[in-house]
Amino acid sequence: MADKVEFELVSPEKLLVSQPVDMVVVPGSEGNFGVLAGHSPFISTIRPGVIDIFEGERIVDRIFIAGGFAEVTETRCTVLAEQATNLNDLDRAAVEQEIKDRGEDVEDAKSDTERAAAESRLAIARAKLEAITGATAH
Repeated sequence: MADKVEFELVSPEKLLVSQPVDMVVVPGSEGNFGVLAGHSPFISTIRPGVIDIFEGERIVDRIFIAGGFAEVTETRCTVLAEQATNLNDLDRAAVEQEIKDRGEDVEDAKSDTERAAAESRLAIARAKLEAITGATAH
């Protein structure tokens, strides 16, 4: 078990993943980072993107997250995600409609605060589409 890292993914609704893995790649705010057993401890914010879970050299699961925080220790990687969805569960047409709707929300915003919130939701929707597009390329 020393060659595995315990990975936990938690969303506001529930614990989504809790398992030993060979490696996990997380979309950190400064760029993607991979976590293996024995990793140096750190904490990072997370940007919208995809978490890749590895067994050996193979990706066994891909999960879209809308942002959050990650805590890494030598034996564990815990991700607290604002929102998390298995990449296979994202529907391209629904995401494209979400982008259109969020774009309209930005245009209709009546204050800077409303506009900033709408732009944040639009960025997440665009990241979902990018994740779907990237997944079909693999």
